[in-house]
Amino acid sequence: MKVEEKRKTGMYESVMHQFNNAAEVMGLNPEIKKILAATNNEIVVHFPVKMDDGKIQVFTGYRVQHNNALGPYKGGLRYHATVDIDAAKALAMWMTWKTSLAGLPYGGGKGGIQLDPSKYSTAEIERITRRFTHALGDNIGPDYDIPAPDVNTTAQMMAWISDTYMSTKNPLERSRFAHVVTGKPVGSGGLEGRDRATGFGVVVSIQAWADWKKTTLKDKKYIVQGFGNVGHWASLFMKEKGSILTAVQDASGTIYNPNGIDPQELLEYTQTTKGNVAGFPKAEAIDPSLFFGLDCDILIPAALGNQITDENADSIKAAVIAEGANGPISPEGESILSKKGIEIIPDILCNSGGVIGSYYEWLQNKQGEIWSIEDVIGRLEKQVLTSFKKVVDAASEYKTDFRTAAYIVAIKRIELTYNQRGVFP
Repeated sequence: MKVEEKRKTGMYESVMHQFNNAAEVMGLNPEIKKILAATNNEIVVHFPVKMDDGKIQVFTGYRVQHNNALGPYKGGLRYHATVDIDAAKALAMWMTWKTSLAGLPYGGGKGGIQLDPSKYSTAEIERITRRFTHALGDNIGPDYDIPAPDVNTTAQMMAWISDTYMSTKNPLERSRFAHVVTGKPVGSGGLEGRDRATGFGVVVSIQAWADWKKTTLKDKKYIVQGFGNVGHWASLFMKEKGSILTAVQDASGTIYNPNGIDPQELLEYTQTTKGNVAGFPKAEAIDPSLFFGLDCDILIPAALGNQITDENADSIKAAVIAEGANGPISPEGESILSKKGIEIIPDILCNSGGVIGSYYEWLQNKQGEIWSIEDVIGRLEKQVLTSFKKVVDAASEYKTDFRTAAYIVAIKRIELTYNQRGVFP
């Protein structure tokens, strides 16, 4: 338990370290720095739910709203044992930078419930989700704060949230509130391609990096931590590029095959094992502590925060790390990677495909339109590439790394908004 506490505290420390570093490099107005260093709202709700056995269990839910200078708060809800107020604060701040960098009319928010969903039935998860939605009340809304899926949450859960929220509104107006969440099933107002948007954006970022380095992704070896939505879609798109997946790690174990693992076969296997990669017959199980030190060209951490630290960063052999997860590298780990010359495509750029896809779904719902998957993927790729170029240009201008450059691009947009609009007296 003490290890978990350290990890959770580290996420908030990481985002503040990154923010303070960028603020110093860019010479951020100290008054605006004060505003952006603080969260606007931190909401904690406790709510009772009746379990299948008839007993009552009280859950704690969180929603942190960091900043809405550019538009409504936007960010996911995760169901995980590590969710607490500090984790939500860190993730909400990252969302502010991510939406700003992507050029979206959104601010940043994040939240969730501290629980392990695997310990509950589908019926219990539905009741927990609906009660959480009711407890949040008008702290969320389609033009105020728009949740989305995150770790251990699904399109089905978003449909339950949408239905519960709409049921509290006047029957004549309910349809106006369908976009209170994004990441819904397609049949419930969801977006074609939203499921693969984050993983696709990760690979677009990696391809952009490869083009910038004047190299190819063909035959490049890559390893992936986490084989959930982001990890498996990124792997499938990397396969299309001709890259070779050699190792995958998740909570169930670490599998390795130097000759390559077919991500489609692995995905089909995990669909029979509740998502676990352990036991995949076409790869060998290895000690999890060896994962980050495996020979590879590209490392894609797509699990939880602070996985790469001063304890394992020195073993990494990849040329580039593409952050599919939020905050997977601690500041101490990043310092080691920098000295080793390992480049990092930062999370607020690399995994922004998800929130860009969410924005398209939100627009689709607001405008009563239906977009094709070809439209979605084409628009998403263009938007990620635009952000990548801005980061490259800022890195050159400020003579800094990609993460700091990405923060500078994001913060500058918000700083301009405050300079033009002022602060309400």
